[in-house]
Amino acid sequence: MRIIRDYQFVEHQDRGASAAIGNFDGVHLGHQSVIDLARTAAPDAPLGVLTFEPHPRSYFAPQAAPFRLMNPEARASRLEKLGVQRLYELNFNASLAALSPLDFARNVIADGLGLSHVVVGADFCFGKGRAGTAEHLLTFGDEMGFGVTIAPLLEQSRDTVSSTAIRTALSDGRPRDAAAMLGHWHRIEGPVIGGEQRGRDLGYPTANMSIDGLHPPAFGVYAVLVDVLDGPHAGSYHGVASMGVRPMFGENRPNLETFLFDFSGDLYGATLSVGLIDHLRPEETFESLDTLIAQMDADSAQARAILAAL
Repeated sequence: MRIIRDYQFVEHQDRGASAAIGNFDGVHLGHQSVIDLARTAAPDAPLGVLTFEPHPRSYFAPQAAPFRLMNPEARASRLEKLGVQRLYELNFNASLAALSPLDFARNVIADGLGLSHVVVGADFCFGKGRAGTAEHLLTFGDEMGFGVTIAPLLEQSRDTVSSTAIRTALSDGRPRDAAAMLGHWHRIEGPVIGGEQRGRDLGYPTANMSIDGLHPPAFGVYAVLVDVLDGPHAGSYHGVASMGVRPMFGENRPNLETFLFDFSGDLYGATLSVGLIDHLRPEETFESLDTLIAQMDADSAQARAILAAL
């Protein structure tokens, strides 16, 4: 998959794609249906996705609480797995935000990227002040020579599949409900960072990952599927993970600590993708380290049983 970040400097081979447009946070089933429409609308064209980085919501409200389901790297990885060949991950800045709907259609879609066809959701808005609608895009496409398909909103069990609904499920400790809307396990992806090595002292060495900038799922303990994406230990593993602030040990920055079953090795610097399967229990404080270790043993046994049944 090729990644293009500037619509004003696009190589010839990267023009002419049939592209789905949106933020694609989570790459959920609704997003996937839009991408599938782009695939079938122009089967001879490269399959593309047009999105933005940073997320426009982060640009306009930088002090807002973390809301993203995926970092850019995880989103790109998921899109590549879906067969996307051109990822137009445009830099969202003051210049791009100031474009009127007409100028966005002309300067970005038609002249800049030279897209042959675009697919958007029925609720799509674009341009300065989100003034452009999907219907406006149909008109611009007729005038400028690119095809437009408007995808209906996807519903599941009478609820619209959306990133907001997925965030709610994760906040409620319902990762399987989130996965049903995503079409895949919700995953947190990133490098293993240094920790305080308390887990090692307790007999549970963990791989620590930051969740900065991401919507925090319910704090607590999870059964997890782990993919080590690079390095000498690359592969897939079962494990148990703790999400949160570790209240047993004072005030701490939220993170994700994952213990891989039947694993021995150094994962510092490796990139992990941790899929949340079941929320086993909330975070707790314990009267002693022995009590904590006993609970960790029970958590591990429960997680092993859940994962063995997948």
